[in-house]
Amino acid sequence: MALNFNKKQVLKQMKFSRLKFNYPLSYGATICEDGVLFSIVSRTATGARLLFYDSPQDKDPIEIIEFDSNQHRWGDVWSLLVPGIKPGQLYHFQLDGPYNPDQGYRFNSQARLIDPYAKALCGDFLTSTDGIIRPPKCVVIDDNFDWSGDQHVCRNLSESIIYELHVRGFTYSKSSNVLSPGTYSGLIEKIPYLQSLGITAVELMPVHEFPQNEPDGTFSSHQNYWGYDPLAFFAPHRGYAKSPVPGAQVNEFKEMVKAFHQAGIEVILDVVFNHTNEGNEKGPTFSFKGIENRCYYMLDENGCYRNYSGCGNTVNGNHPLTRSLIFDCLRYWVCNYHIDGFRFDLASILSRDRNGNLVANPPLLETISEDPMLADTKIIAEAWDAAGAYQVGSFGSKRWAEWNGRYRDDVRRFWRGDPSTLGSLATRMAGSSDLYQANGRGPFCSINFITSHDGFTLNDLVSYNYKHNEENGEGNRDGDNNNFSCNYGVEGPTSKADIEAIRTRQIKNFLTTLFFSQGVPMIVAGDEVRRTQRGNNNAYCQNSPISWFDWTLIAKNEDILRFFRTVVEFRKKEPSLRQRTFLSGQPRFPGGLPDISWFGRQGGNVDWGNPHLNSLVCLIAAVDKTDLTDEASRFHLLLMMNSSWEPQDFYFPAICQHPAFHWRLFIDSAADSPNDIFPDFDGEKAVLEKPVPFLPLSCRVYVSKV
Repeated sequence: MALNFNKKQVLKQMKFSRLKFNYPLSYGATICEDGVLFSIVSRTATGARLLFYDSPQDKDPIEIIEFDSNQHRWGDVWSLLVPGIKPGQLYHFQLDGPYNPDQGYRFNSQARLIDPYAKALCGDFLTSTDGIIRPPKCVVIDDNFDWSGDQHVCRNLSESIIYELHVRGFTYSKSSNVLSPGTYSGLIEKIPYLQSLGITAVELMPVHEFPQNEPDGTFSSHQNYWGYDPLAFFAPHRGYAKSPVPGAQVNEFKEMVKAFHQAGIEVILDVVFNHTNEGNEKGPTFSFKGIENRCYYMLDENGCYRNYSGCGNTVNGNHPLTRSLIFDCLRYWVCNYHIDGFRFDLASILSRDRNGNLVANPPLLETISEDPMLADTKIIAEAWDAAGAYQVGSFGSKRWAEWNGRYRDDVRRFWRGDPSTLGSLATRMAGSSDLYQANGRGPFCSINFITSHDGFTLNDLVSYNYKHNEENGEGNRDGDNNNFSCNYGVEGPTSKADIEAIRTRQIKNFLTTLFFSQGVPMIVAGDEVRRTQRGNNNAYCQNSPISWFDWTLIAKNEDILRFFRTVVEFRKKEPSLRQRTFLSGQPRFPGGLPDISWFGRQGGNVDWGNPHLNSLVCLIAAVDKTDLTDEASRFHLLLMMNSSWEPQDFYFPAICQHPAFHWRLFIDSAADSPNDIFPDFDGEKAVLEKPVPFLPLSCRVYVSKV
């Protein structure tokens, strides 16, 4: 029998249904027809209560509701429907249970507990005179939101250019001239600038809730500005909302994501599933410790906290209860906030079992990589932790990309002129096949970066020999001592033209190397205009001009900005720089050039074993025209790089002197703007028969149109 239905109407309903989809959480505060269902999981608790508040400043609840262990407990789930409760209601949980730290139990019947599944928090820690910690309140949230047809951008990772930024720091300076500085809305106002850079994704430093003051209610100038100190994994940070209304940050965050997507920019979150703000055994109890401490944290045989995070405790990511929470959290942000990807801070911790041992194929990482609802989501690991694990090149399955710390260090060392760096540089620029090819990954699994939030800015990398973290108040003991940096004659700012010229060259050298390397380039906000942190390489506590984006630098350093925009645009149009498989040195197609070739500066073979050589030439052949878009350009590329502190003469390799080539200068890092880069490919024609003189620490790129 034929079915009678309107196909167009069904498809329309299916599309509508997809766009309105929310991922429902099994626990936390769930809005029902008759009220709100409050649920929390605790295996060991002997009693539970709900605490309701009217205001974020309420020190004590206006109402307390007891869970009946006979009626409101099913297995380890405590669940209670409270009629009449509406979105915006403020609450805490409170649990009774054993207090036996040696056995890992830390229940406190007086503690006000943040719901692990809270969708929003409001207020701060309140000052206490009775020893009771009063953390920010949880807020009942309605997940419904008008996405106006928004969907994930779903750009292939190999096509990505990532821009790491701090939500507050990007617009908090008065020079930003936005209406709502330091907020999600402030970021929306700066989307046109981000579009002008050509970046494809923003990677937001932590936006999961983190404390704005201390658990005792005091406010410290030494706050965790970066946000790597989570309170609630499902809740966007309240401090970045422009509205003071409890829960307003939820819709403001969604509006920001929708605006980014309308601009074609993906949103990646830096997530911190490795520790929480509750600290070690001397730390406060206001959430996980008072709910099921033995499940949520890694403990030793004495009930003390294993500290692989360097922050006092370590989340027990491969315990089933914690694993379920993290998994729910990722799905929730992807489905309910339309997040496009995640960068996992100190991700090697997620490879550790309950005793802290690194294990192969850890369940959590497999679950994340194989989950069908996360199939279009970018997953990026910081593949190390604070306890010595270093898994760059071996983290997780094929789906996992990694921050490539080896790339950062090898490129820095080469351009500083260190010995024995030619082979390492070539390997990194070719996509780090030594790290990723053996386990079946592609070059796009390497997130290439020279700078990030953690360390020197690009300007400071070429301006300081040493870190200068004195303003952090830790005696300059914090931060990494191994920066592979150089000041080129003066520590910090200088008016000496010759030193400034070298620093400018080096910035252009780094940018050229980054964007002409296989893999996915990432930069930190402000590097395109020489933002400085005055030599501070660990500005985690600096909610100050040290960390804020200074928007006056756009005009001051417009030459670097122009260079940056041009090289980004070239990369986006040149497919040979965005390979999905590794270069082999073999002909790209019958009768063609090898896909990549390396030469010495005199045009012959490279003496890879000579530790004193500091010059290298790279020829990248154009890709076959098959399946290319109309926007894709096709060039043969010739890079000449001199990291010697002496002038050098370079020669065109014989293979490049064939009459079919028509080389034109595209980049000359030693030249002043506008002759440092030629957006219209109208640089001078190469004279192939003559040597090309290079200044110390400089590079050139020649292009030949196919």
